[in-house]
Amino acid sequence: MRITKCKRSTLFASLMTLAIFSSAVAYDPFDPSGSINIKWDVLSWTPDGYVAAVSIRNNQMYRQITSPGWSLGWTWAKKEVIWSMVGAKVTDQGDCSKFKGNTPLCCEKTPTVIDLLPGAPYNQQFTNCCKGGVLTSLGQDPSTAVSAFQISVGFAGTSNKTVKPPKKFFLLGPGPGYTCSAANIVPSSVSLSPDGRSKTRAMMTWSLTCTYSQLLASKRPKCCVSLSSFYNPLITPCPSCACGCNDANNCVNDLKDSSLLQSKTSAKENAPQLLQCTDHKCPIRVHWHVKANYRDYWHVKITITNFNFLMNYTQWTLVVQHPNLNKLANISSFLYKPLIQYSPINDTGMFYGIKTLNELIREAGPKGYIYTELILKKDKNTFTLDQGWAFPLRLYFNGDECVMPLPDLYPYLPNSAFYNSYPISISSSTLATFLVLVLLIFL
Repeated sequence: MRITKCKRSTLFASLMTLAIFSSAVAYDPFDPSGSINIKWDVLSWTPDGYVAAVSIRNNQMYRQITSPGWSLGWTWAKKEVIWSMVGAKVTDQGDCSKFKGNTPLCCEKTPTVIDLLPGAPYNQQFTNCCKGGVLTSLGQDPSTAVSAFQISVGFAGTSNKTVKPPKKFFLLGPGPGYTCSAANIVPSSVSLSPDGRSKTRAMMTWSLTCTYSQLLASKRPKCCVSLSSFYNPLITPCPSCACGCNDANNCVNDLKDSSLLQSKTSAKENAPQLLQCTDHKCPIRVHWHVKANYRDYWHVKITITNFNFLMNYTQWTLVVQHPNLNKLANISSFLYKPLIQYSPINDTGMFYGIKTLNELIREAGPKGYIYTELILKKDKNTFTLDQGWAFPLRLYFNGDECVMPLPDLYPYLPNSAFYNSYPISISSSTLATFLVLVLLIFL
Protein backbone atom coordinates (compact mmCIF):
# COMPACT_ATOMS: atom_id res chain seq x y z
CA MET A 1 0.00 0.00 0.00
CA ARG A 2 1.43 3.34 -1.03
CA ILE A 3 1.44 6.29 1.32
CA THR A 4 -0.13 9.48 -0.01
CA LYS A 5 1.48 12.84 0.61
CA CYS A 6 -1.20 13.77 3.15
CA LYS A 7 -0.82 10.49 5.00
CA ARG A 8 2.97 10.77 4.92
CA SER A 9 2.80 14.27 6.42
CA THR A 10 0.54 12.94 9.16
CA LEU A 11 2.90 10.02 9.75
CA PHE A 12 5.87 12.39 9.87
CA ALA A 13 4.14 14.57 12.48
CA SER A 14 3.28 11.48 14.52
CA LEU A 15 6.85 10.24 14.38
CA MET A 16 8.20 13.63 15.48
CA THR A 17 5.76 13.66 18.41
CA LEU A 18 6.83 10.15 19.34
CA ALA A 19 10.49 11.15 19.07
CA ILE A 20 10.04 14.12 21.39
CA PHE A 21 8.09 12.03 23.89
CA SER A 22 10.63 9.19 23.68
CA SER A 23 13.54 11.57 24.27
CA ALA A 24 11.81 13.16 27.22
CA VAL A 25 11.22 9.86 28.99
CA ALA A 26 14.64 8.43 27.98
CA TYR A 27 13.04 5.59 26.03
CA ASP A 28 14.48 4.69 22.65
CA PRO A 29 12.16 2.63 20.39
CA PHE A 30 15.16 1.54 18.31
CA ASP A 31 17.07 0.35 21.38
CA PRO A 32 14.47 -0.39 24.09
CA SER A 33 16.95 -1.95 26.52
CA GLY A 34 19.77 0.49 25.80
CA SER A 35 21.42 1.86 28.94
CA ILE A 36 24.70 2.08 30.82
CA ASN A 37 25.01 -0.33 33.72
CA ILE A 38 27.33 0.45 36.66
CA LYS A 39 28.20 -2.27 39.13
CA TRP A 40 30.22 -2.22 42.38
CA ASP A 41 31.64 -5.52 43.63
CA VAL A 42 33.14 -5.42 47.13
CA LEU A 43 36.13 -7.74 46.78
CA SER A 44 37.53 -7.61 50.31
CA TRP A 45 37.25 -5.87 53.67
CA THR A 46 39.89 -3.53 55.09
CA PRO A 47 40.33 -2.30 58.69
CA ASP A 48 38.02 0.68 58.04
CA GLY A 49 36.25 -0.11 54.79
CA TYR A 50 36.52 -2.17 51.66
CA VAL A 51 38.17 -2.65 48.26
CA ALA A 52 35.75 -2.74 45.32
CA ALA A 53 35.87 -3.25 41.56
CA VAL A 54 33.64 -0.83 39.68
CA SER A 55 32.57 -1.61 36.11
CA ILE A 56 30.84 0.69 33.60
CA ARG A 57 29.21 -1.25 30.77
CA ASN A 58 27.67 0.40 27.73
CA ASN A 59 24.62 -1.67 26.75
CA GLN A 60 23.47 0.82 24.11
CA MET A 61 23.45 -0.65 20.62
CA TYR A 62 24.48 2.49 18.73
CA ARG A 63 25.27 5.25 21.22
CA GLN A 64 28.91 5.46 22.31
CA ILE A 65 30.83 7.63 24.77
CA THR A 66 33.35 9.68 22.83
CA SER A 67 36.45 11.63 23.85
CA PRO A 68 37.13 13.16 26.38
CA GLY A 69 35.29 10.20 27.88
CA TRP A 70 33.02 9.39 30.80
CA SER A 71 32.96 11.03 34.21
CA LEU A 72 31.30 9.20 37.11
CA GLY A 73 30.30 10.85 40.36
CA TRP A 74 28.26 10.16 43.48
CA THR A 75 27.57 11.38 47.02
CA TRP A 76 28.82 9.26 49.90
CA ALA A 77 26.16 7.90 52.25
CA LYS A 78 28.35 8.56 55.33
CA LYS A 79 31.80 10.15 55.78
CA GLU A 80 33.75 7.87 53.46
CA VAL A 81 37.08 8.76 51.88
CA ILE A 82 39.00 7.22 49.01
CA TRP A 83 42.34 5.81 50.12
CA SER A 84 43.54 4.66 46.71
CA MET A 85 42.43 3.90 43.19
CA VAL A 86 43.74 1.79 40.29
CA GLY A 87 42.62 2.24 36.68
CA ALA A 88 41.05 5.67 37.23
CA LYS A 89 41.61 8.92 39.14
CA VAL A 90 39.63 11.63 40.91
CA THR A 91 39.40 15.12 39.51
CA ASP A 92 39.70 16.86 42.91
CA GLN A 93 41.27 15.67 46.16
CA GLY A 94 39.14 17.92 48.32
CA ASP A 95 40.01 19.12 51.85
CA CYS A 96 42.05 16.46 53.62
CA SER A 97 43.63 18.83 56.16
CA LYS A 98 42.24 16.93 59.17
CA PHE A 99 44.43 13.95 58.31
CA LYS A 100 47.85 14.36 59.90
CA GLY A 101 49.49 11.12 58.87
CA ASN A 102 48.30 8.97 56.02
CA THR A 103 46.45 11.29 53.60
CA PRO A 104 43.56 9.91 51.52
CA LEU A 105 43.50 10.17 47.78
CA CYS A 106 40.19 12.04 47.98
CA CYS A 107 38.13 13.53 50.81
CA GLU A 108 35.33 15.00 48.70
CA LYS A 109 31.78 14.29 49.80
CA THR A 110 30.83 14.15 46.11
CA PRO A 111 33.88 12.87 44.21
CA THR A 112 34.16 12.70 40.42
CA VAL A 113 36.14 9.88 38.81
CA ILE A 114 37.57 9.74 35.27
CA ASP A 115 39.38 7.05 33.33
CA LEU A 116 43.15 7.00 32.82
CA LEU A 117 44.63 7.71 29.42
CA PRO A 118 46.14 4.98 27.23
CA GLY A 119 49.76 4.32 28.16
CA ALA A 120 49.23 4.72 31.91
CA PRO A 121 51.97 3.14 34.06
CA TYR A 122 51.51 -0.61 34.42
CA ASN A 123 51.14 -0.45 38.23
CA GLN A 124 48.20 1.96 37.82
CA GLN A 125 46.30 -0.17 35.32
CA PHE A 126 43.25 -2.33 35.95
CA THR A 127 41.27 -4.69 33.71
CA ASN A 128 39.40 -2.75 30.97
CA CYS A 129 40.85 0.58 32.08
CA CYS A 130 42.90 3.29 30.50
CA LYS A 131 40.99 4.13 27.31
CA GLY A 132 40.53 7.81 28.08
CA GLY A 133 36.94 7.14 29.07
CA VAL A 134 35.93 6.19 25.54
CA LEU A 135 33.35 3.40 25.25
CA THR A 136 32.18 2.01 21.92
CA SER A 137 28.55 1.05 21.46
CA LEU A 138 27.53 -2.51 22.17
CA GLY A 139 26.58 -3.00 18.53
CA GLN A 140 30.02 -2.00 17.27
CA ASP A 141 32.34 -3.91 19.60
CA PRO A 142 31.21 -5.43 22.92
CA SER A 143 34.83 -5.97 24.02
CA THR A 144 35.50 -2.21 24.10
CA ALA A 145 32.09 -1.22 25.48
CA VAL A 146 33.19 -1.71 29.10
CA SER A 147 35.47 0.20 31.47
CA ALA A 148 36.51 -0.64 35.03
CA PHE A 149 38.61 0.51 37.97
CA GLN A 150 39.42 -0.54 41.54
CA ILE A 151 38.77 1.67 44.55
CA SER A 152 39.74 1.41 48.23
CA VAL A 153 37.20 3.14 50.48
CA GLY A 154 37.73 4.09 54.14
CA PHE A 155 35.42 5.03 57.02
CA ALA A 156 32.70 3.01 55.30
CA GLY A 157 31.99 0.06 57.59
CA THR A 158 33.43 -3.43 57.44
CA SER A 159 30.43 -5.70 56.86
CA ASN A 160 27.34 -6.07 54.71
CA LYS A 161 25.27 -4.57 57.52
CA THR A 162 27.37 -1.42 58.02
CA VAL A 163 28.34 -0.56 54.44
CA LYS A 164 25.89 1.64 52.55
CA PRO A 165 25.97 2.26 48.78
CA PRO A 166 26.66 5.83 47.64
CA LYS A 167 23.73 8.05 46.61
CA LYS A 168 22.91 10.50 43.81
CA PHE A 169 25.05 8.95 41.09
CA PHE A 170 25.67 10.99 37.96
CA LEU A 171 27.32 10.14 34.66
CA LEU A 172 28.66 12.46 31.99
CA GLY A 173 29.27 10.85 28.66
CA PRO A 174 31.13 13.14 27.99
CA GLY A 175 28.48 15.85 28.41
CA PRO A 176 25.05 15.81 30.08
CA GLY A 177 22.18 13.61 28.97
CA TYR A 178 22.29 10.64 31.35
CA THR A 179 20.01 10.13 34.34
CA CYS A 180 21.06 7.48 36.85
CA SER A 181 18.87 5.39 39.10
CA ALA A 182 19.56 4.76 42.78
CA ALA A 183 22.06 2.03 43.61
CA ASN A 184 20.34 -1.22 44.55
CA ILE A 185 21.94 -4.05 46.48
CA VAL A 186 21.76 -7.19 44.32
CA PRO A 187 22.98 -10.79 44.71
CA SER A 188 26.76 -10.88 44.93
CA SER A 189 28.60 -11.30 41.64
CA VAL A 190 30.30 -14.61 40.92
CA SER A 191 33.50 -14.83 38.90
CA LEU A 192 35.44 -17.82 37.61
CA SER A 193 39.13 -18.46 38.16
CA PRO A 194 41.39 -18.21 35.07
CA ASP A 195 41.31 -21.99 34.66
CA GLY A 196 37.53 -22.05 35.04
CA ARG A 197 37.63 -24.64 37.82
CA SER A 198 36.61 -22.53 40.81
CA LYS A 199 34.27 -19.64 41.62
CA THR A 200 34.83 -16.49 43.65
CA ARG A 201 31.92 -14.56 45.11
CA ALA A 202 31.98 -10.83 45.90
CA MET A 203 31.38 -9.84 49.51
CA MET A 204 28.65 -7.44 48.43
CA THR A 205 27.33 -6.05 45.12
CA TRP A 206 25.19 -3.11 44.13
CA SER A 207 24.28 -1.84 40.69
CA LEU A 208 22.51 1.04 38.99
CA THR A 209 21.38 2.00 35.49
CA CYS A 210 21.90 5.27 33.61
CA THR A 211 19.66 6.11 30.64
CA TYR A 212 20.10 8.76 27.95
CA SER A 213 17.75 11.56 26.91
CA GLN A 214 18.52 13.73 23.89
CA LEU A 215 16.52 16.61 25.39
CA LEU A 216 18.73 16.57 28.49
CA ALA A 217 21.90 16.31 26.42
CA SER A 218 21.27 19.37 24.27
CA LYS A 219 18.48 21.85 23.61
CA ARG A 220 19.48 21.88 19.95
CA PRO A 221 19.73 19.07 17.40
CA LYS A 222 23.21 18.08 16.28
CA CYS A 223 22.59 16.93 12.73
CA CYS A 224 20.25 17.33 9.78
CA VAL A 225 19.27 15.51 6.60
CA SER A 226 19.21 16.64 2.97
CA LEU A 227 17.70 14.69 0.05
CA SER A 228 18.10 14.34 -3.72
CA SER A 229 17.28 11.91 -6.51
CA PHE A 230 18.15 11.02 -10.09
CA TYR A 231 14.60 11.79 -11.25
CA ASN A 232 14.47 15.38 -10.00
CA PRO A 233 17.22 18.00 -10.47
CA LEU A 234 16.18 19.85 -7.33
CA ILE A 235 17.96 19.13 -4.03
CA THR A 236 15.99 19.31 -0.80
CA PRO A 237 18.40 20.94 1.68
CA CYS A 238 18.48 20.64 5.44
CA PRO A 239 15.84 22.87 7.05
CA SER A 240 17.06 26.39 7.68
CA CYS A 241 18.47 26.82 11.20
CA ALA A 242 17.85 23.11 11.83
CA CYS A 243 20.36 23.21 14.70
CA GLY A 244 19.56 26.72 15.92
CA CYS A 245 20.52 30.18 14.75
CA ASN A 246 21.66 31.81 17.99
CA ASP A 247 25.32 31.52 16.94
CA ALA A 248 24.71 32.47 13.32
CA ASN A 249 27.61 34.93 13.32
CA ASN A 250 30.06 32.54 14.96
CA CYS A 251 31.06 30.62 11.85
CA VAL A 252 33.83 30.59 9.26
CA ASN A 253 33.42 30.93 5.49
CA ASP A 254 37.01 30.82 4.31
CA LEU A 255 39.24 27.91 5.32
CA LYS A 256 42.16 30.37 5.36
CA ASP A 257 40.41 32.73 7.77
CA SER A 258 42.89 33.84 10.44
CA SER A 259 40.22 33.49 13.14
CA LEU A 260 40.03 29.77 12.38
CA LEU A 261 43.72 29.27 13.09
CA GLN A 262 43.43 31.33 16.29
CA SER A 263 40.42 29.31 17.46
CA LYS A 264 42.18 26.03 16.79
CA THR A 265 45.24 27.18 18.71
CA SER A 266 43.24 28.15 21.78
CA ALA A 267 40.78 25.25 21.61
CA LYS A 268 40.59 23.01 24.65
CA GLU A 269 38.57 19.94 25.47
CA ASN A 270 34.84 20.71 25.36
CA ALA A 271 35.62 23.98 23.56
CA PRO A 272 32.71 25.66 21.76
CA GLN A 273 32.28 24.28 18.26
CA LEU A 274 33.46 26.34 15.30
CA LEU A 275 31.28 25.59 12.30
CA GLN A 276 31.55 26.26 8.63
CA CYS A 277 28.89 28.80 7.66
CA THR A 278 25.79 27.05 6.38
CA ASP A 279 22.08 27.76 6.29
CA HIS A 280 21.29 24.77 8.53
CA LYS A 281 23.91 25.59 11.23
CA CYS A 282 24.54 21.90 12.03
CA PRO A 283 27.90 20.25 12.71
CA ILE A 284 26.81 17.12 10.80
CA ARG A 285 24.77 16.74 7.62
CA VAL A 286 23.60 13.39 6.26
CA HIS A 287 22.70 13.44 2.56
CA TRP A 288 20.49 10.69 1.10
CA HIS A 289 20.61 10.44 -2.70
CA VAL A 290 18.43 8.03 -4.68
CA LYS A 291 21.00 7.29 -7.35
CA ALA A 292 19.38 4.80 -9.73
CA ASN A 293 16.40 2.55 -10.34
CA TYR A 294 16.84 -0.84 -12.00
CA ARG A 295 14.45 -3.67 -12.77
CA ASP A 296 14.99 -5.67 -9.56
CA TYR A 297 17.15 -3.32 -7.48
CA TRP A 298 17.56 0.34 -6.63
CA HIS A 299 20.65 2.32 -5.64
CA VAL A 300 21.20 4.81 -2.79
CA LYS A 301 24.24 6.91 -1.84
CA ILE A 302 24.63 8.21 1.74
CA THR A 303 27.15 10.98 2.48
CA ILE A 304 28.04 12.19 5.99
CA THR A 305 29.70 15.63 6.06
CA ASN A 306 31.40 17.25 9.06
CA PHE A 307 31.06 21.05 9.29
CA ASN A 308 32.88 21.37 12.63
CA PHE A 309 36.46 22.65 12.39
CA LEU A 310 37.28 21.66 15.97
CA MET A 311 36.15 18.05 16.07
CA ASN A 312 36.85 14.71 14.46
CA TYR A 313 34.19 12.02 14.87
CA THR A 314 35.70 8.67 15.80
CA GLN A 315 33.82 5.36 15.97
CA TRP A 316 30.71 7.12 14.67
CA THR A 317 27.35 5.44 14.11
CA LEU A 318 24.46 6.16 11.76
CA VAL A 319 21.02 4.64 12.35
CA VAL A 320 18.53 4.61 9.48
CA GLN A 321 14.88 3.61 9.39
CA HIS A 322 13.55 2.62 5.97
CA PRO A 323 11.09 -0.17 5.08
CA ASN A 324 13.38 -1.62 2.38
CA LEU A 325 16.40 -2.20 4.65
CA ASN A 326 15.10 -5.72 5.13
CA LYS A 327 16.30 -6.42 1.58
CA LEU A 328 19.72 -4.74 1.67
CA ALA A 329 21.70 -6.64 -0.97
CA ASN A 330 25.06 -4.87 -0.91
CA ILE A 331 26.85 -2.08 0.93
CA SER A 332 30.22 -0.48 0.16
CA SER A 333 32.82 0.89 2.60
CA PHE A 334 30.53 0.81 5.70
CA LEU A 335 29.56 -1.98 8.07
CA TYR A 336 25.90 -2.69 8.74
CA LYS A 337 23.94 -4.36 11.53
CA PRO A 338 20.12 -4.69 11.74
CA LEU A 339 18.65 -3.28 14.95
CA ILE A 340 14.96 -4.15 15.00
CA GLN A 341 13.95 -7.58 13.79
CA TYR A 342 10.37 -8.28 14.81
CA SER A 343 9.01 -10.59 12.12
CA PRO A 344 8.04 -9.46 9.56
CA ILE A 345 9.46 -6.00 10.46
CA ASN A 346 13.17 -5.36 9.88
CA ASP A 347 13.30 -1.71 8.87
CA THR A 348 16.03 -0.22 11.09
CA GLY A 349 19.78 -0.71 10.99
CA MET A 350 23.07 0.75 12.15
CA PHE A 351 25.89 1.78 9.83
CA TYR A 352 29.41 2.30 11.16
CA GLY A 353 32.95 2.64 9.89
CA ILE A 354 35.63 0.07 9.17
CA LYS A 355 38.74 0.23 11.36
CA THR A 356 41.77 1.84 9.67
CA LEU A 357 39.55 2.86 6.75
CA ASN A 358 36.75 5.26 7.67
CA GLU A 359 35.86 4.93 11.36
CA LEU A 360 37.10 8.53 11.62
CA ILE A 361 35.26 11.49 10.08
CA ARG A 362 37.83 14.25 9.82
CA GLU A 363 37.24 17.88 10.72
CA ALA A 364 35.49 20.24 8.32
CA GLY A 365 37.33 20.73 5.08
CA PRO A 366 38.03 19.01 1.77
CA LYS A 367 38.38 15.60 3.47
CA GLY A 368 35.70 16.06 6.12
CA TYR A 369 33.21 13.59 4.70
CA ILE A 370 32.63 9.88 4.11
CA TYR A 371 30.08 8.01 2.01
CA THR A 372 28.63 4.64 1.21
CA GLU A 373 26.46 3.20 -1.55
CA LEU A 374 23.62 0.75 -0.99
CA ILE A 375 21.99 -1.71 -3.36
CA LEU A 376 18.52 -2.72 -2.20
CA LYS A 377 16.37 -5.44 -3.68
CA LYS A 378 12.86 -4.37 -4.57
CA ASP A 379 9.77 -5.70 -2.93
CA LYS A 380 7.31 -5.36 -5.81
CA ASN A 381 4.40 -5.11 -3.39
CA THR A 382 5.73 -1.99 -1.70
CA PHE A 383 8.42 -0.36 -3.87
CA THR A 384 7.62 3.01 -5.38
CA LEU A 385 9.44 6.24 -6.16
CA ASP A 386 6.26 8.20 -5.57
CA GLN A 387 5.31 10.19 -2.47
CA GLY A 388 8.83 10.15 -1.02
CA TRP A 389 8.80 6.42 -0.21
CA ALA A 390 12.45 6.09 -1.31
CA PHE A 391 13.64 8.42 1.47
CA PRO A 392 14.27 7.42 5.10
CA LEU A 393 11.75 7.90 7.87
CA ARG A 394 14.33 8.71 10.55
CA LEU A 395 18.11 9.00 10.92
CA TYR A 396 20.30 9.13 14.02
CA PHE A 397 23.94 10.19 14.06
CA ASN A 398 25.96 9.13 17.12
CA GLY A 399 22.72 8.37 18.93
CA ASP A 400 21.02 11.73 18.34
CA GLU A 401 18.09 12.12 15.96
CA CYS A 402 18.70 14.31 12.92
CA VAL A 403 16.28 16.95 11.66
CA MET A 404 14.47 15.85 8.50
CA PRO A 405 12.97 18.15 5.85
CA LEU A 406 9.19 18.41 5.74
CA PRO A 407 7.69 15.61 3.62
CA ASP A 408 6.03 18.13 1.28
CA LEU A 409 9.52 19.31 0.25
CA TYR A 410 10.87 15.89 -0.71
CA PRO A 411 12.06 15.47 -4.32
CA TYR A 412 9.04 14.45 -6.37
CA LEU A 413 8.55 12.59 -9.63
CA PRO A 414 7.99 14.67 -12.79
CA ASN A 415 4.33 15.34 -13.49
CA SER A 416 4.51 13.06 -16.53
CA ALA A 417 5.56 10.14 -14.28
CA PHE A 418 7.20 8.60 -17.38
CA TYR A 419 10.11 6.89 -15.68
CA ASN A 420 11.34 3.43 -16.56
CA SER A 421 13.38 0.81 -14.81
CA TYR A 422 16.68 2.55 -15.54
CA PRO A 423 18.23 5.75 -14.19
CA ILE A 424 16.87 7.89 -17.05
CA SER A 425 14.78 10.95 -16.26
CA ILE A 426 12.72 12.77 -18.95
CA SER A 427 12.19 16.44 -18.18
CA SER A 428 8.80 18.01 -18.84
CA SER A 429 10.27 20.44 -21.41
CA THR A 430 11.90 17.61 -23.39
CA LEU A 431 8.66 15.64 -23.36
CA ALA A 432 6.69 18.68 -24.56
CA THR A 433 9.11 19.26 -27.45
CA PHE A 434 8.82 15.62 -28.47
CA LEU A 435 5.01 15.77 -28.50
CA VAL A 436 5.01 18.95 -30.65
CA LEU A 437 7.27 17.27 -33.23
CA VAL A 438 4.98 14.25 -33.37
CA LEU A 439 1.94 16.46 -33.96
CA LEU A 440 3.74 18.37 -36.72
CA ILE A 441 4.61 15.12 -38.49
CA PHE A 442 1.07 13.80 -38.51
CA LEU A 443 -0.77 17.06 -39.21
